[in-house]
Formats: sequence, structure tokens, C-alpha cells
Amino acid sequence: MISKSLVDRFTTLLGKENVYRDKIDRFNYAYDAAVLEPVIPELVLRPTDREQLGEVARLCNENKLPLTVRGAGTNLSGGTIPQKEGVVVLTQALNKIIEINEADMYAIVEPGVVTATLASEAAAKGLFYPPDPGSQSVSTLGGNVAENAGGLRGLKYGVTKDYLMGLSFFDVEGNKIKSGSKTVKCVTGYNLSGLMIASEGTLGVFSELTLKLIPPPQTSQAMMAVYDTVEGATQTVAAIIAAKILPCTLEFLDNFTIRAVEEFSHAGLPVDANALLLIEVDGHPEQVAEEANIIREICSKNGSTRIQIAEDEVEKNRIWEARRSALSALARLKPTLVLEDATVPRSKVPDMVKGVQQLAGKYNLAIGTFGHAGDGNLHPTILCDKRNRGEWETVEKMIGELFEIALDLGGTLSGEHGIGIAKAGFLAREIGQASIDYSRKMKLSIDPNNILNPGKQVGGWNG
Repeated sequence: MISKSLVDRFTTLLGKENVYRDKIDRFNYAYDAAVLEPVIPELVLRPTDREQLGEVARLCNENKLPLTVRGAGTNLSGGTIPQKEGVVVLTQALNKIIEINEADMYAIVEPGVVTATLASEAAAKGLFYPPDPGSQSVSTLGGNVAENAGGLRGLKYGVTKDYLMGLSFFDVEGNKIKSGSKTVKCVTGYNLSGLMIASEGTLGVFSELTLKLIPPPQTSQAMMAVYDTVEGATQTVAAIIAAKILPCTLEFLDNFTIRAVEEFSHAGLPVDANALLLIEVDGHPEQVAEEANIIREICSKNGSTRIQIAEDEVEKNRIWEARRSALSALARLKPTLVLEDATVPRSKVPDMVKGVQQLAGKYNLAIGTFGHAGDGNLHPTILCDKRNRGEWETVEKMIGELFEIALDLGGTLSGEHGIGIAKAGFLAREIGQASIDYSRKMKLSIDPNNILNPGKQVGGWNG
């Protein structure tokens, strides 16, 4: 129980309207997009000034209150599910784009800026911010850094870590720590910015981010390749990469997902196809034309029955928006949706897809598979009803086997969704207990009271 005197201090600092004490209000921040039990925090705080973050962190540390920072709560691994006796700190009011520098091509933002907002503002100035997670219309940049979010363009352009030039954050004593620079090169001090990537809020409270922007591509060409077999589509992915071509997007959808998306979006997807590849190349016009021709040849050689070229931006955007709606489309089909994050070396995508199909048959589960096949990041999506205890136990068993297949293929537990609570129990299988112990020692030196999002990222440890 948080004392009245401490609540009063938070109220004085933030204003009464930014301290949420009502249980109904607090319940709104008890869960995220993972299929996990909600935990109602003791208090929810909404700072409106960056400096308030440091004071909040200091007060929580002095009173040994678990502190979970939350952006939009779109993460899929339980990373923003708070502790029962803890505090949730919202960043939604810290949503200023402080600077977009056109000459040196960077942006400085507060952590609550929505991803798509920065991308749009950068585009208006003739610049490009490539990371595009599926939740980009609502997800925040602070959350993107905390989870190292990826997206459809990750194959060619990389993920959030590739665009973080520097940041400021507060430690548990309320000190502002700075790392990185506005310069292209910077080797001053330890790479704390790199340490904060994918840290899931366990090492500091972000206050300001410096993000790299780049020139936009001159032109692009998008196409949809239709297949009678899943094997043909997945072999095409491997062949495109083997040809040393990096499309900006190379997305895979199986028939289950195609039908769900088409019913939801009416984008004109061929529902009789067993698999689709959505491909886009961009860059210099001559390069785009050459690579598009090579890709079409590769698709045909690997069994594509039809290749449809987007005639204009309207058609291209319609197809990409349909792909981005895959999660929403599948979510309509059953009460519970579990979106997984099986990521393997790109050459192993055919084996991973085959493994998912075998598990679906073995356990008689409805699974739609889609994702960023070009960078090996697939999203097997399991549809079920968690209220059916027997079915849910089957799902949990199947997920464990899914992780084993990915790891046996040289893959990872998570390409972009994080570890959080959901995957903490599997972490030792991938990185080993010694790595977990090393991480815990580092966290204890930084956060001796273990108040910063305890239980996340380092194996479910709660102190």
C-alpha cells in the first residue's frame, strides 16, 4: 500500500489530474497486448514534463516501489504489465518532437511521440524514418527503443537500434544520464544507448531520444506473387536473398491468413492461393527496375502462378494496408489470439514454416502464419479460447515446441516482440544461465532495489 504522504508528494509534483487512484482508471493499465493475466497497479502517474520523470524515479526508489514505464501498451510479451504493489508511469503527455534537423538528418523527440507521427513529420521535410512496426499508428518511440521494434522494412533498413544515435534517461536516483550524440560518429564513454535498446524499461527511464533520419528512396516497385504451395513461396524467399538482393519488404502470408485478411479488408487478395509473397524494391530507378526483373524471374522459377505489379501508389498502399491488418483480421476469428515471434536465419524460413504446419496438424490448432520472411521473422498466430482450459494447455505446450524448433534452427525466441514475462522462462535455453546471471549482476549495480520493471528481460527475476 502506498502511503498517503507519498501520494500527496506525487500529486504536488504532477498535479491531481495526473495521479490516477480510481481502480477503474488503474485497470486500464493492468495489461498489454500479450495473453497474460492483468495486474492492477497501485498508482498510475502521468508526467507532463521530462524533468518530472527523474523525480518520480527517485521517489519510487526511495520507497522501494516497482516502477513500470508505459507508452501505448502495444507490446506482445508482457513488458508493460506492472507489479501489483507498483506504479505505472505514462509517457503519453511527453509527445513533443523537439527538433527535426534537415541539414544533419536527425530528430530529437520525447519518448511519447507516436512512431507514425515522426515518420510523417520527417517525410514533410523530405526525410525518411524507416522503422515501421505493425503498431506504428499508436506505438511510441520510447516503447520502440525499449523493445527494439522492427517492422516490414527491417530486411533492408534495419530496426530501431539502427536509428538510435543517442538518448537521455534518468537513473533510480533521479540523475539524468546522457549517451550518444547528434554526430554520425561517437565513441565517447560506454555505449549506454546500445545497452538501453531492448532493455524493456529495466535499466532507466527514457526522457529524450535522438534518432537518425535518412534520404527517402527515389522510387519503388511493389508486386504480389501468388503460389499454389507454401514450399514454393518460402523457397522463393531463400532464393531472393541468395541472389544478393535486399527488397525493402518481403512479406509472407499463408492461405489461412490470406482468407482472414481479405474478408476483413476487401483488398482483392486471391483467397484460393496457398501462399502469397508481397515484395517491394526501392532505390535508384535503374536499380529498382533491374532488381524487380530478377525477382520476377526468381518467383516464376520457384512456382509462382501469377505476379501482379502494383500500377500506382493507391494500389500499392491498399495491399500494404491489407498486410498490416493481418493481426486485426485474425483476431476476429476466435476469442483468444496468441501472436508469436519465431525468428530464424533467412535460409531456414522454409524449415520454420514447415515446422509450424506440422505443429498445427499435431495439435489440431488453427494457426495463421504471416510475417517478415525476408529477415526470417515469422509470426505464427494461434487462434483459440483461453477459457477452454484443455485447449489452452495444448496451446502452451505447442508454443514451447515452437520455440524449440526456432532455436534448433539457429534462431531466437524473439525477433522484435521482446522477452517480458511471456518468454522469460525460455531465456536460459537460448543464452544460458551464465548470461542471465551476468545481466542480473549488472542490473543490481544500476538498480540495487530492483524497482525498474522487475521480472522482465532477465529470466523472470523479481529480486
